[in-house]
Amino acid sequence: MRWTTAKIRQSFLDFFAERGHTIVPSASLIPKGDPTLLFVNAGMVQFKDYFLGVRTPSHLRVVDIQKCLRISGKHNDLEAVGRDTYHHTFFEMLGNWSFGDYYKEEAIRWHW
Repeated sequence: MRWTTAKIRQSFLDFFAERGHTIVPSASLIPKGDPTLLFVNAGMVQFKDYFLGVRTPSHLRVVDIQKCLRISGKHNDLEAVGRDTYHHTFFEMLGNWSFGDYYKEEAIRWHW
């Protein structure tokens, strides 16, 4: 079996969907309603209001593959892009999220 990037993405989503996670789409690279960011630079950005207690999530468990862009701030990779094999500005972050439903014990076991 050949592991393509599409197969890796789908396998990740399927694994967590089988464990009660709702698959949510990637948010836009330009955050809506968040003047603190120019671009989504981490997989948790679309859930920021949940972590801050501003909004209540509609699902306690979600899984996503978030498109991210890093070019400035503490992740200042712009000068290093193209000079080595690990500085990139665009990537996808695979994430599984629990909003108070499970904690480290389950997450560590699943990721192991």
